[in-house]
Amino acid sequence: MPALVSQLLGKTKVGGRCCNPAAATMQLLLYLGFIPRVAPCPPHCLCASDIISCSGSNLSTLPFGLPSYASRLDLSHNVLRAVRVDWISQSFHRLITLVLSWNTISQIEMAAFTATPHLLYLDLSSNQLRVLNSSIFTGLKELKELLLIGNHIAQIKPGAFTDLSGLQRLYISANSLTTFPLGLFEDPRGPRNLTFLDLSYNRLSKLPIQSLLSVSRHAGIYLQENPLLCDCALIALLEYWLWKQYHPLVDFQGEYQCRGSAVQEANCTYPGLLDKPLHTQNYQVQPGDWLRVPCPGLSLPVQQGLIVFWVTPSTTLNSSTSDPRAHLSVLPNGTLEFQGTLMEDSGIYECVVARGRNHDSGDSAEVRVKVGNSSISATTGLARRGGGEHFNIAFTTLASCVISIILVLLYLYLTPCQCRKSRGSRGCGARAIILCSDPREVESGQRRANGKRVAFLEPQAEDSDISVPKTPVMTLDHVSTEGILKNGSRTLKSDHTSNSSRRKEPSFVTLLSCLRVYPVSRYWLRSLS
Repeated sequence: MPALVSQLLGKTKVGGRCCNPAAATMQLLLYLGFIPRVAPCPPHCLCASDIISCSGSNLSTLPFGLPSYASRLDLSHNVLRAVRVDWISQSFHRLITLVLSWNTISQIEMAAFTATPHLLYLDLSSNQLRVLNSSIFTGLKELKELLLIGNHIAQIKPGAFTDLSGLQRLYISANSLTTFPLGLFEDPRGPRNLTFLDLSYNRLSKLPIQSLLSVSRHAGIYLQENPLLCDCALIALLEYWLWKQYHPLVDFQGEYQCRGSAVQEANCTYPGLLDKPLHTQNYQVQPGDWLRVPCPGLSLPVQQGLIVFWVTPSTTLNSSTSDPRAHLSVLPNGTLEFQGTLMEDSGIYECVVARGRNHDSGDSAEVRVKVGNSSISATTGLARRGGGEHFNIAFTTLASCVISIILVLLYLYLTPCQCRKSRGSRGCGARAIILCSDPREVESGQRRANGKRVAFLEPQAEDSDISVPKTPVMTLDHVSTEGILKNGSRTLKSDHTSNSSRRKEPSFVTLLSCLRVYPVSRYWLRSLS
């Protein structure tokens, strides 16, 4: 080691010439590990800032020693066949986007993406994946968008999306799925915030209608260009989505094969379905009451075999699998039954059944149930405030008025400044804005309906003689102002008081300064009467 150090520091000659001391020092620090090594840009790749692109390089294996500072890595348009656990030699803690599209990947090993824990965007489109095995996406808890478009995926094993708790958008279109991946929504360790699911251009023929009625309330599910089997349940779902203006159906309405004459072919037009406008129904009950709510527009008795779905505020029920012993169930005739209503049962309920027609814009198959003391208007369908709520509002208003009056009285009568009778008494020592009438009117006690005068008084020093006349800071001569009580405006004429009159009334300014609000306010209140 001493010989190596001396050589690196240039103390000995290597090859007949001395080494550069600065370069030798850097090499020594790299050798000792004090400076981290940064891998150079691999051949056939382009490195720009934090982006590494090895796209279209005909790579069958990943280059060794990729720089770990990358936030985007593009490996598309190559001939990669598998993603193994050791596909990279070090962790990519800054990597956010990984593009593996347009390769020949047919295998992804379990936990292959643990080296990229902060990945947000993963593109595996246009590969040769056929099965999504369990735990292949382990470690991608922060992943938000996953693209699997254009593969040959025909099977998704349970737990395939485990650990993808942050996933929001999933694209599995143009694959070979024949079963709806319901585990995406039912797996407790799977995506909890999934708001976009694209299953278009697959081979789905049967859909879980009851589950779709629930999950489609908070997620957009695209199912166009699938060979869907047109039964009455599917027709009820499509009619319901059209009535709710569900964008995944409305935007691609022409690409759903189960449309048009399929309603008559499936024999879903029952005589019990009334062809008349539907209106919102309202029910008000007390906690513990039993309640039966018939499906709007469905007359009784109904034809045998008709399936009626009810979308409740918390779940979805149907008339074929409901448990009659449950608190909330759907009877065979489509009636929703509450066996002892609870406060949390309040909300909007929707009856979904194949009617053989599109809903008009004014139709509403909603039923509003209110459990409690408030009343519901049968004409408008809006809940009105009950007597208890009216009493609360009146009591609150009365209490506010009483408190306001008390505060006003305290402000008016609890003045801290008291007038003194002595001629040489001190002033209040603070600037005051006083509202009063003409001084002669105050002196004579007369009440006139002219405008009010605003006097800006200069603060008095504590040790100054109040008898010394002061020069006014601002004169209000020829000022037109609006009365406080909105009784019109008037041009105020200046009334100049002679120095002799001031000497006769030496305490007038002191009186105004000391009175502040209390006496003037009393005079103001008297003028209101």
